[in-house]
Amino acid sequence: MKEFLNRALKTLSKLGRAMLVPITAMPIAGIMARVGAADLLGIPLIENAGWVVFNNLDILFGFGAVVAYVKSRDKISPIVASIVSVLVLRNVFETLNPDINMGIFGGIIVGCVTAWIHNHASKWKTPKMFDFFTGEKFCITLAPIVTVFFGWVLSYVWPVCQNGLDTFAMWIGGAGALGVFVFGFLNRLLIPVGLHHVLNSYIYYGLGSYTMASGEVVTGEMTRFISGDPTAGVFLSMFFVMMMFGLPGAALAIYRTAKKKNKSKVGGLMGSSAATSFITGITEPLEFSFMFVAPQLYVAHAVLTGLAGVTCYLLGVRIGFVSGGNIIDLVMNWNLGSNVILIIPIGIVFFALYYFTFTFLIKRFNLKTPGREDDVEVSEDVTDAELNATLNTKNYAYLAKKLLQCLGGAENIETEGRCMTRLRVEVHDADKVDIEKIKQTGVMGVVCPSPTSIQIIIGREVGQVEEEFSKLV
Repeated sequence: MKEFLNRALKTLSKLGRAMLVPITAMPIAGIMARVGAADLLGIPLIENAGWVVFNNLDILFGFGAVVAYVKSRDKISPIVASIVSVLVLRNVFETLNPDINMGIFGGIIVGCVTAWIHNHASKWKTPKMFDFFTGEKFCITLAPIVTVFFGWVLSYVWPVCQNGLDTFAMWIGGAGALGVFVFGFLNRLLIPVGLHHVLNSYIYYGLGSYTMASGEVVTGEMTRFISGDPTAGVFLSMFFVMMMFGLPGAALAIYRTAKKKNKSKVGGLMGSSAATSFITGITEPLEFSFMFVAPQLYVAHAVLTGLAGVTCYLLGVRIGFVSGGNIIDLVMNWNLGSNVILIIPIGIVFFALYYFTFTFLIKRFNLKTPGREDDVEVSEDVTDAELNATLNTKNYAYLAKKLLQCLGGAENIETEGRCMTRLRVEVHDADKVDIEKIKQTGVMGVVCPSPTSIQIIIGREVGQVEEEFSKLV
């Protein structure tokens, strides 16, 4: 079980690291979307430009899955295939069931399937007349076709999940403090699989009813609060605590625990993401930075969100929002709420809770949050002899073939890469690796940081050997 969990965490961390690049587009997109909104500058051009990123997160996550799991160095073809396949999946749902909203989970599924297809189909032999479409490009043809099938299956499976959660949401609405906690917890926890929209829809737009002075009846926490219902806002107050105070505390913890040499880079990402959460209520830039590389933190984040809801509930704090739990909505809706001033001291407490909880978990479990990733380059442990080492053979293709055999064959290779002097390989099964035979190939030596991590010291010719090695796996 422990081995399974370790492999699962390693797989998720790959996706998390791959997502750091597209995540950098989110803070500015969030600020543009909020600043351009009707209640601020009222410039649809700016607002819509910002929402482009958040309306296409499934494409970004499909892209991330491809980058994480495709074994080829050239990822252009699978990236194109994943983008096309995400668009195909959207169209399948629009045709069969427009109510389905899988969010980023749909993109992850498509990206993983595309990566699997590419890793296998790129080696398939086909008639010569189809050469242009096969090889590295074969996934562009196959992935959209497979996606149609997956979309058809999910069009039957996913509504069952959504309907079940919708029924559960009705219970949450009448369960008092427990319901508030469960809603806050699941609101965050369900984001990776896209089902939080189902839960939110009932709470935001269906829970309770209120008759306005005009006689119009409105339903849902958000609508009732804005319409003046003195009982609405109970399920929304927690988001001001989490978005304005809690997540910035998490960002500070991630920054403070980053390696010293990476603090400047991490500070920029965490600072902009925290500001985006505080000003706009858009939390994706921050949450996605640790959601997959450190799922333990994300579970803690979900628990703390629920606890923030319970705290506000017990202290009688009641405030709602239109666009999110941000500073703008807090100021604009202050007079409509109750005990809103308590958001500030509660927020300060939860800033500290997030900071110390995240700091403890990161250090206790050595979590690879941004800035704490394992070093790729070999620096201080490289000797002059290693840097100047040369191989006895110039037949790099033959050497790569022999090394692959000693490592248990292509099916045993999980990932491969190189640094200044070493071929770095992660294997699935350490028992299939023959270290002594590797040494007999004429390489300078072998280093094993862990049973499944193999570093073969080659010297300055490692680039040529790795190039041939990558062709075989």
